[in-house]
Amino acid sequence: MGEVVGAGLLAHVPTIMLPRQDRLDLNEGKEISLVPGLERLRAEVFEVLDYDTVVVFDSHWFTTVEFVVSAHDVRAGLFTSDLSVNEFLLIKQAGFDPVGLVVGSSIYHIGIQLAGWKKSQEMTVLSEAMYGARQLAMTRMEEEADQLGADGVVGVRLDIGRYEWGQDMAEFIAIGTAVKHREGVLHRAPNGRPFTSDLSGQDFWTLLRTGHRPVGMVMGSCVYHVAHRGMLKSMAQTGRNVELSNFTQALYDARELAMERMQSEAQQLSAEGIVGVDLQEKSHGWGSHTIEFFAVGTAIVPSEGHDGAIEAPTPVLDLS
Repeated sequence: MGEVVGAGLLAHVPTIMLPRQDRLDLNEGKEISLVPGLERLRAEVFEVLDYDTVVVFDSHWFTTVEFVVSAHDVRAGLFTSDLSVNEFLLIKQAGFDPVGLVVGSSIYHIGIQLAGWKKSQEMTVLSEAMYGARQLAMTRMEEEADQLGADGVVGVRLDIGRYEWGQDMAEFIAIGTAVKHREGVLHRAPNGRPFTSDLSGQDFWTLLRTGHRPVGMVMGSCVYHVAHRGMLKSMAQTGRNVELSNFTQALYDARELAMERMQSEAQQLSAEGIVGVDLQEKSHGWGSHTIEFFAVGTAIVPSEGHDGAIEAPTPVLDLS
């Protein structure tokens, strides 16, 4: 078997193909670092070592820069985030550093489904579209965080934007701040990907103090058509105090479906529970009788090595 007698690590960049003077003009009169690196590789390896085979492992220059050159124990350089100053302070105090603002987006065409005038039912075509589009946006946000070497993403927001391209098209956006533990303690999700959480920086810090950590942002969606009342029944109930039982049952069923789907995602993560649950109701322009019920929260598990003791809260006197 052969023996390795020399090695070198270099990242190619597109500017290497430009004439020397153009490279100098683009880099404030200095040669890009790749050229001296190639010259050293020739002088220190190829011209002095006895070898018979050269093996090249080629990777995209962005991959080499992000995962090799920037893979320091403590990240240095500029980061971006949507953290407030208070959130930034508590994230740092919890032992994490922000490494970048990460975004996932999916522009989705939402299908059509018809429902009976007097029938309450789930609009499965719409439910699947709303969930699938959000999942695509979340996955792409996680991929950006993974490329930054982050342990997770905090303060995640899920938004829906509509444009003039078409009434049935919408952009689903997931955005948050990727963070990395300063001492390299494992905080990723069980699947090895960065965790996601819609907790604020303050809530994230508080959660860690309880001996728990987030493993994933879980969600459930249900688009439901609520049956209309008949004309005779509407007239009979005019001016009376009476429960609208068909509305009550329809909304109850829809909320339960959304909550069950969120809980199912948490069970897949082997979570102990879900905190910060938010249940939203929106019609998204479908009309007053078609409503999406969207449940979202952060699934949590006990932190490894925590003794279960919770520190007593510190009294604070607000002088403002």
